[in-house]
Amino acid sequence: MRPLHILPRLFGLALMIATLFAAPAYAQGDQQQTFAPTCHAVSALDRGPQDMLVSPHWNCTSDGWTAASPVTWLRFDAGTWSDHGAPVYFSSRIARFGSITFTALDRDGRERSLTFAEHEGEPIGAGPVFQLPLPEITNQTTTLLARVERPHSIKLLTEARVTPSADGGQWSHFHLALMAFILGSMVLTLVFDIAYMLHHRDRVVVTHFCMVLGMIAYILFAGGLVSELLILPLPVLAIAGPLSWAFACGMATLFFVFFSEHGAQSKPMRRITIATAMWTMIVPAFFALQLPFTHPIDDPGYFLSFVPVILVICVVVAEAVIRGSRLARFMAVAWAPLIVTSIERLLRGMGAYTGPAELDQLMFAGVGLNMIVLSLAIADRFLSLRVERDAALSQARQLEQLSTRDALTGLMNRRAIEARFDDLLKQGFDTFALLDLDRFKAVNDVHGHQIGDSALVACAAALRSQGDRDTIAVRLGGEEFVLLLRGERPLERAEALRQTVPLRIATDVPGLGLPVTASMGVIEMPRSISSRVSFAEFYARADILLYEAKASGRNRMAYEKLTLFSDAPLRSMGNQEQSA
Repeated sequence: MRPLHILPRLFGLALMIATLFAAPAYAQGDQQQTFAPTCHAVSALDRGPQDMLVSPHWNCTSDGWTAASPVTWLRFDAGTWSDHGAPVYFSSRIARFGSITFTALDRDGRERSLTFAEHEGEPIGAGPVFQLPLPEITNQTTTLLARVERPHSIKLLTEARVTPSADGGQWSHFHLALMAFILGSMVLTLVFDIAYMLHHRDRVVVTHFCMVLGMIAYILFAGGLVSELLILPLPVLAIAGPLSWAFACGMATLFFVFFSEHGAQSKPMRRITIATAMWTMIVPAFFALQLPFTHPIDDPGYFLSFVPVILVICVVVAEAVIRGSRLARFMAVAWAPLIVTSIERLLRGMGAYTGPAELDQLMFAGVGLNMIVLSLAIADRFLSLRVERDAALSQARQLEQLSTRDALTGLMNRRAIEARFDDLLKQGFDTFALLDLDRFKAVNDVHGHQIGDSALVACAAALRSQGDRDTIAVRLGGEEFVLLLRGERPLERAEALRQTVPLRIATDVPGLGLPVTASMGVIEMPRSISSRVSFAEFYARADILLYEAKASGRNRMAYEKLTLFSDAPLRSMGNQEQSA
């Protein structure tokens, strides 16, 4: 394997290992005690803590969550933490909000409040969470109220926790290690794509690169690992995660369109798939921005806009599988976990039920599995393309051979020798011998064309019998053959081959009665002159010599050695004749 191919693998492996061990050692959130809200409620902007204390509209179940109201209240009762120590920090899923106000209420009616704007949230590197300090909680504190103004995500509310420790909101080391491993494997895939794009600008690889880049960004932002590398404002982190997921899903849809086999999709379905990819990168991306004026609708808008995407993908893959697409089978396996986990995340994000934040690990694991299966699909596709290419090359060689070889004798035909003639002259083949079987028509008339074909095959075998690289035999058509010779004693070698023809025919085709002899006209020309003579000119001069050999009694060779190229008659150039 060349060093260029080794370096990306080593780099990707090193980065994967480094990312794995970069998971913070202090991530022990699973060993810290956290406390969920006892109850939750919604209100208008003008309601205060004292108003909410006497409100009858508290919901103390896990249902009924919404992020569409101007204000959502979270109530933490002292009884939940009395045996574990007073909470110090508030933590929750990173999402956009207007402000959060914490109010600690004591038995004697005292209140202590702290208000934080969105940008004051402190992201935690160990998970997609942020934390804020709480007002002082004392032994006299009975209730802690969190007033969340304009929350843009139900998860911000359902995953809210208070904890006695700054480490309480962090994800476990195991979960972070899993994300790091998935991230490292995707970075390795990204490096391979970059290495390929350095040499080829293929839209399939570019689309795959963008898809992997989007999924890497999603894991970095939605998984919170980016906070270990960069200090970014909370609004940026809240937007980047869902935005990168919309982009990655859109590019994954385009990847299927570009990478699938020809005929895997009908034209209408292909157009629908491309339109779905565009929809995914525009509509959910718009809601992912979580703009102030979209506050009541951006959370359901984001999740619900993925419903048609999921439906189209299912139909697209099903159609391709029915059409016999091999890639579609891989895509079905690759996308099935993502579709299942996306539906789970959609239901949880819409508030259909609540669950631990670690459920998002299913989505990350699905992304990792998707990358593994897609890598196998790409490898399988490239292998199939290579097999198809080799088969096509083999077929092309066979067709080329059929077009340049005489079907009966296997010798090169006239088309092949004319195409290569100039190159052969440059290689030194400067002796041109035209051979014709004597009285061959009588063989066909008396014995039939099948016997005649056998005689032609025997003649070709005789001309090939020398088997050296300095002699080339060609069948021009009928009973006419050409020998191109180079090297020492070309005339003697040509004459020797001519004399083997009747012997070989007599051996291979018995019962002809009379021997089938051959006549030959040979031209030998110095290389300095031969490079300026065409095949047609060689043939014309050799044909005149062949005619003279036949006129002199057949079964002989007539030849000339040209020292000057001229249009004058051959006899004026010193024609010589040698009989067999």
